[in-house]
Amino acid sequence: MQKLGLTQSLSQKLSPQQIQFIKLLQVPTAELEARIEEELESNPALEEGPEEKEPDSETEDFDSEYENDSLDDIEEYLHDDYSGYKMQGDGNSPDEDKEMPISVGATLHEQLISQLGYVRMTDRERILGKQLIGSIDADGYIRRELEAIVNDLAFSQGVDTDAEELENVLYKIQGFDPAGIGARNLQECLMLQLERKDESHQEVKVAKQIVERCFDEFSKKHYDKIARKLNIEDEELLKEAIASITKLNPKPGGVGDEIVKTQYLIPDFLLTNNNGKLELTLNSRNAPLLNVSRSYSEMLHAYDKSDKKDKKLKETVTFIKQKLDSAKWFIDAIKQRQQTLLNTMQAIINFQYDYFQEGDESQLKPMILKDIAEKIGMDISTVSRVANSKSIQTEFGIYPLKYFFSEGIATDSGEDVSSREVKNKLKEFIDKESKEKPLSDDKLEKLLRAEGYNIARRTVAKYREQLNIPVARLRKQL
Repeated sequence: MQKLGLTQSLSQKLSPQQIQFIKLLQVPTAELEARIEEELESNPALEEGPEEKEPDSETEDFDSEYENDSLDDIEEYLHDDYSGYKMQGDGNSPDEDKEMPISVGATLHEQLISQLGYVRMTDRERILGKQLIGSIDADGYIRRELEAIVNDLAFSQGVDTDAEELENVLYKIQGFDPAGIGARNLQECLMLQLERKDESHQEVKVAKQIVERCFDEFSKKHYDKIARKLNIEDEELLKEAIASITKLNPKPGGVGDEIVKTQYLIPDFLLTNNNGKLELTLNSRNAPLLNVSRSYSEMLHAYDKSDKKDKKLKETVTFIKQKLDSAKWFIDAIKQRQQTLLNTMQAIINFQYDYFQEGDESQLKPMILKDIAEKIGMDISTVSRVANSKSIQTEFGIYPLKYFFSEGIATDSGEDVSSREVKNKLKEFIDKESKEKPLSDDKLEKLLRAEGYNIARRTVAKYREQLNIPVARLRKQL
């Protein structure tokens, strides 16, 4: 038997205005203009330019003639058949700016399909070739098993084939440019590239033998084992062969994109040092001049004074009011965004004041998101949104805000130092190590402890990985 009961629960939900603010807060400066333009296009009650003063109701009033004109405007708005508001193509101005499409270069797959057309093949082989090219990943590899591609052809195109026939077509594709395309693993990719090199050079011959017979030893940098296995006594020849392999492209598909878009880093903040006084300003792109449309406000005002209350007019005025409210919310969110950005950045500058004076990395103090959140009285998630997507221009370079956050490491003196300082010391040790006998994590731990940094070996390994430095074995050179 079912029972009915009442339960009371307390939950917190974000208002539409809060959601809008959060979304705007995490938008970087470079994208803010596009976001504002999008809002301007969708909301006719929002306009660019300085805010206009509202008329003083005590000293200025609408006369009846103006009210009638405004009502006529509403009527006209009701019955005018607009195709869209502020949409591209509206109007017939010859000076109207238009975005022209950019001609995009051929993609990797398009280049390969084009090359397929120049190879002598039967229609059947061409179908297999197109299927294989479609299975090539962005980095140039075919990672799907040939048997799986055989099944694809059977189900999608009704073509009955086998792995052997497919491999014969793949062999032809592997002769396409760029060299190494269509390989099924790194070893095959390197071999395809070496096969195009001149074998009259001795180092090329040795390089082929290394990749073909000693690939496991090569990947682990066991050069002494390679020398013994291939009976190579000339150390210089081995070095040249290794060098010729390391110069090959492990991701041949990466050259398939003809157009590479250059992205410019636009700082959100500008910091200047005026005779020791740090002055913070917000990038002007973060402070656009926006205002609520005066004409929309007047139309609504005129309606409120009229006796015309038909249904169609009510719907239109409801629409106008929604757009006016939306415009006000958006402007408030932009202003709140500006204030939050400035408060957060100023708190970071105050915390890391010594660093911002000279740009000396050793002056960076341990600082976490909670430290700044407590100072500005906001949630950690808000600080995180600012830190993850914003940057500041200083006299010594442009830095992302997350650069200034780091954990603290205790020293023998009892002080806390930034983990970045420890990483710099770690990198310094590795840069100065003997490349024939690289330092292990255990030895690096002892060196850091000798410098006064109390750090465990697993932490050394973590920091080394964060610096994208491989283990000692892989740092070894001849």
